[in-house]
Amino acid sequence: MAARVHHSLQSHTTTFTTFFFPKSINKTHNKWFSPSSRRSPTALYCTCSSTSSQDPFVLTTPLYYVNAPPHMGSAYSTIAADAIARFQRLIGKKVIFITGTDEHGEKIATAAAAGGSTPNDHCDAISQSYRALWKDLDISYDKFIRTTDPKHEAIVEEFYSKVLANGDIYRADYEGLYCVNCEEYKDEKELLENNCCPMHLKPCVSRKEDNYFFALSKYQKKLEDILEHNPDFVQPLYRLNEVQNWMKSGLKDFSISRASVDWGIRVPNDPKQTIYVWFDALLGYISALSDDHEQPSLQTAISSGWPASLHLIGKDILRFHAVYWPAMLMSAGLSLPNTVFGHGFLTKDGMKMGKSLGNTLEPKELVQRFGPDAVRYFFLREVEFGNDGDYSEERFINIVNAHLANTIGNLLNRTLGLLKKNCQSTLVADSSDAAEGIEFKDTVEKLVEKSKVHYESLQLSSACESVMEIGNAGNLYIDARAPWSLFKQGGESFDSAAKDLVLILEAVRIIAVALSPVTPNLCLRIYRQLGYTDQQFHAATWSDTNWGGLKGGQVMAPPTPIFARIETVEEAESGPATEKKVSKKKEKASRSQSTIGA
Repeated sequence: MAARVHHSLQSHTTTFTTFFFPKSINKTHNKWFSPSSRRSPTALYCTCSSTSSQDPFVLTTPLYYVNAPPHMGSAYSTIAADAIARFQRLIGKKVIFITGTDEHGEKIATAAAAGGSTPNDHCDAISQSYRALWKDLDISYDKFIRTTDPKHEAIVEEFYSKVLANGDIYRADYEGLYCVNCEEYKDEKELLENNCCPMHLKPCVSRKEDNYFFALSKYQKKLEDILEHNPDFVQPLYRLNEVQNWMKSGLKDFSISRASVDWGIRVPNDPKQTIYVWFDALLGYISALSDDHEQPSLQTAISSGWPASLHLIGKDILRFHAVYWPAMLMSAGLSLPNTVFGHGFLTKDGMKMGKSLGNTLEPKELVQRFGPDAVRYFFLREVEFGNDGDYSEERFINIVNAHLANTIGNLLNRTLGLLKKNCQSTLVADSSDAAEGIEFKDTVEKLVEKSKVHYESLQLSSACESVMEIGNAGNLYIDARAPWSLFKQGGESFDSAAKDLVLILEAVRIIAVALSPVTPNLCLRIYRQLGYTDQQFHAATWSDTNWGGLKGGQVMAPPTPIFARIETVEEAESGPATEKKVSKKKEKASRSQSTIGA
């Protein structure tokens, strides 16, 4: 769940806040807790389930809070998850990619009322805006769960009953300082002057309620053992350290219901209260696995793919996923996810983003201006996955132009131009034969293997870099060989130049497969240029990065730019005269970098 994902600048060391921990707790007897419900079932939890090659790779984004339309922070999480999902499919895994929206809670009801809408209509509209953005960004999700779905509500109620039967839910009074925007209680030590929330800069209000609590403290030792003996459970390593340091102060039980909030799932046998959003929304990762055409149940959902292979989340909700969620699962006797990965926040021009500063970054606008491939590539290439990252329009344009338009696009375009001019767009040899004794082939093979290792270890920026190095190597090779000159010499030189073009096009074909998790549409356009059908592209697997795919006699498409260079405002305003001067300078600097290269 990403009820509180922020894309603002934060400290690299996450400060965990106290969450629904009352100043004082007075346990009261719950009349509907029968003695039998206090008996604990046999614990069936495990930290990492045994997996086989047939097990699906279950990947989740946060479930995004629908108090407002999607922002760049939620788009970043989902782009990264999509790249991981696409890579896993390439290497032959059955993937279940889950995303969705978290739709209950006080803040949702408040936002709906402020907009003159009902909570249900508000949730419908905002949830749809997420679906629309995911379509614009080419997100290939398999399941989209809404916490207002009836199947989800049924599974939450069943899960709640299991935890109750294990004796881990009790009734208590609590009192504390409550931030409405965070929907959580705050420790006075973390607040600013006048009891202001450090995130929202608004005063917290004093509240006292009678609710139900989950016995998180009971799982202190078990969670400590899990984190100690399973270092891959929380990634990156510095996020694991954050969680362990936070746990040293001791786990405290937390509230899982609300008496004052109507918009939510009712507590079983106590309809006066609703289940609090975290105890509700985290179950979306499981309820998403339910088939829409079957009676929803916890067991059928679990059997469809649980446990998750990877929860991908923003670092601000790390504690809920790395501590509260595993404790809840253990209480219900369910397996824990394999890995929780907490990534960083995004800033703009080195500054925190906010409407008051007028520097928000709207993902829909970004996609409309630059296209999905440019947006996906920049954030995955330029932000080291796990750390905070910054966006500036100047750097965005420079990186995208240099890498996608020049390194890859120009290499393909000028090679196809030479092939059309000298070989009627037809390959003269198999790429495997053309590469005999050529070191360039070995370079490409090493780089593509590096990219695979990086993808597997979630180093998405490094994976992009390795693939881009193939393009750099191709440009260096064609510049050194100067096939445009060899063609003019005729004879053996002509034949050698024709084979050089095969080598370059084979390298670009490999790039199209290896970079497809990051820029799927761009890579599809490359495949079309190489004479393949859309069906052949979509059927490609990672094995297609092996050298030798292009065959002699294969006909390439006429050269058409696959990625239009983005013009800066200055370039657009300067007009043709300036462009002419710039092009002359480039021509003098290197004739080989022209579109045709001959």
